[in-house]
Amino acid sequence: MKLSYISVKKLVFCSLLATLPFDTPTMQAATVGDDVEYTCVEVPRNMVFCGETVDLSRFDRRERMDRELLAFSFMHSTSIQMIKRANRYFPIVEDILRENGIPDDFKYLMSIESNNNPLARSGAGAAGLWQLMPATAREFGLEVGHSVDERYHVEKATRAACRYLKQAYQRFGNWVSVAASYNAGQGRISKSLAEQYEENALDLQLVEETARYVYRILAAKIMFASPQKFGFVLRASDLYPMIPYREIKVEETIDDLPRFAKGRGISYALLRNMNPWLRTSSLPVHGKSVYYIRIPDKEGMNANPNIIVPHDPAWVVSPTNVWGGKK
Repeated sequence: MKLSYISVKKLVFCSLLATLPFDTPTMQAATVGDDVEYTCVEVPRNMVFCGETVDLSRFDRRERMDRELLAFSFMHSTSIQMIKRANRYFPIVEDILRENGIPDDFKYLMSIESNNNPLARSGAGAAGLWQLMPATAREFGLEVGHSVDERYHVEKATRAACRYLKQAYQRFGNWVSVAASYNAGQGRISKSLAEQYEENALDLQLVEETARYVYRILAAKIMFASPQKFGFVLRASDLYPMIPYREIKVEETIDDLPRFAKGRGISYALLRNMNPWLRTSSLPVHGKSVYYIRIPDKEGMNANPNIIVPHDPAWVVSPTNVWGGKK
């Protein structure tokens, strides 16, 4: 459904939104009686993805991009949570992408895969921030079993994703096709490129999910650059901070993780929250395996919105805004 204007009844944040300095045509708000009228986010003529220029001026590309921008604009809760979680996970992921020579823009692929939720699991069985399938995860070095599933380990899963992306780039030679292959598989993209005489996956005739995939990544990049254009008004205090922790080296089986947690002054639920790769109430250790369990610092366990620093100042209206509207 394509609409030029969307009417939203009495939005909670409309009064704040009206005060923002929107001097760009990409998103404008005007109060009409009890309603607020919104224009759509403008589709750029071109944009850069992983250092490669993507031309969006052709009508079909423009309309496909427009669809994804609309989706991000009006799926408010999902988009806003994606930004909140990014403040916790982007700093970790960006460093690992950089260390592995993978373009920074692939963090937006991660965002659309999981909504930046490390506990995400699809009906097909993909799991974690990068939504890795069990076989793919094992192929790229992760442990996936009954008690331990490293797809839920932020750092290890990101490194596994980097290994996949490197392999795919060696095959395709351009990052757009690499991104498409993350959804459809390298074999399917290679076959489609050959059958349709194309060099870039952006113009392939594919099943709807894959056809939309790269455009969704591009839309995510635009949203993270300027959330206010989408009507998302966030303060620094709204973002999720990184949680300070210490690590305990584990070289022997832990039969009772709830007891282990209590002995460290935290609940079993909090232990699982900090270590989502733990999948059962015990941790078997076989052979020379070594694990590192994270225990949150006592001070870091309590939310303090006054000290949250936005990873990207563009995400918030004012980096110093906190609860209560004070600075």
